[in-house]
Amino acid sequence: MTKITLPVRYLIVILTFICTSVCYIERVGFSIAYTVAADAVSVNQSTKGAILSTFYYGYACSQVPGGYVAQKIGGRKVLLLSFLLWSFTCALLPLDPNRVSILIIARLLVGVAQGFIFPSIHTVLAQWVPPHERSRSVSLTTSGMYLGAALGMLLLPTLVKFKGPQSVFVAEAALGAVWSLLWFKYASDPKGESLLPVNKKIDTVSKDSNVVSPSNSAKSGNIPWLKILTSLPVWAIVVNNFTFHYALYVLMNWLPTYFELGLKLSLQDMGSSKMLPYLNMFVFSNIGGVVADYFITRRILSVTMMRKFLNTVGFLVASLALVVIPSFRTSGGAVFCSSVALGFLALGRAGFAVNHMDIAPRYAGIVMGVSNTAGTLAGIVGVDLTGRLLEAAKVANSDLSTPESWKAVFLIPGLLCVFSSFIFLLFSTGERIFE
Repeated sequence: MTKITLPVRYLIVILTFICTSVCYIERVGFSIAYTVAADAVSVNQSTKGAILSTFYYGYACSQVPGGYVAQKIGGRKVLLLSFLLWSFTCALLPLDPNRVSILIIARLLVGVAQGFIFPSIHTVLAQWVPPHERSRSVSLTTSGMYLGAALGMLLLPTLVKFKGPQSVFVAEAALGAVWSLLWFKYASDPKGESLLPVNKKIDTVSKDSNVVSPSNSAKSGNIPWLKILTSLPVWAIVVNNFTFHYALYVLMNWLPTYFELGLKLSLQDMGSSKMLPYLNMFVFSNIGGVVADYFITRRILSVTMMRKFLNTVGFLVASLALVVIPSFRTSGGAVFCSSVALGFLALGRAGFAVNHMDIAPRYAGIVMGVSNTAGTLAGIVGVDLTGRLLEAAKVANSDLSTPESWKAVFLIPGLLCVFSSFIFLLFSTGERIFE
């Protein structure tokens, strides 16, 4: 009987894709469950914003340490430990909006644990994935975030309706435990033997100098912190990561509130339409990865030009869609605009997000940690600021059902998208700048 062969790097990419999906099911799940529980006891919007943003404080603290630890002891081990920590925290968390201290501590712990995940993933992918597969591999992995968010928006409101908000945490912890078992069983480091039968050893892939094996990675050398922190191409990535996550986290955390209080719609009654913005992100993220690899492999565009093209188109279209969201007063219009905004942001991610591995394959986890810290700060600022803006709008307009109440919420990320796209055009590069 012939065994089915699968290169181990493909298995690694599939598992990291599932990893990001589960992480974002957790994030969307907390937003949905907490919103229902908080609204039931009349928690104000400012307090909701503070609780929802707590996760990002912990997340910000562990980004750079996450990249450093993954670089030193290996991303595979760090991923497993991170997943186990946040899964146990979710399993033990009692959802009571009045027990603010417990909620804050739990969300900080989950944030710290998940902060290690994306730098670790970039470290793993930099070791396993050759440059000609890099765009679509990273795009597939990160698109798991959007599929997870889509599945969360589709399934979790129904779970809350029939089993209560607490059931969401139990389901998330179970998913985390299952993924941890899969990763423990099937993931491996490039220096070891493959866990699945393969036709060619990974050594044949690693001949390219941009594919980093543990022996020549930053494990054995000094990390050029000063050069990383003063590099304009790195800062171009940082600025765009901030903007991307500002828009994403504001929509992820406040879109349920916009549907329910801004448009007077019930999430349960919206059916599958509420998942479309995140499903669109999943589709566009993978389109961006495939298109980028096609153009780069066939030398139609250079790596630099391809990254700039996708980033610019994605962010400028997203900017327009974000600004006009409050003008549409139907569920169809709001879903369409948010779908376009998030879809093109995901397309833009095929520009800046892969760029870590272009400019610094040996230090991809470190650079990812630095840029993702900025993205996490965007979550802290954006989610909390949105709560304050809505609380002020509620005082001024008596409720949140008018377009004026939401105009500033969507205008800010729209303007940031324009600014960031120009920064990336000016300062980014697809060339390797860190040896």
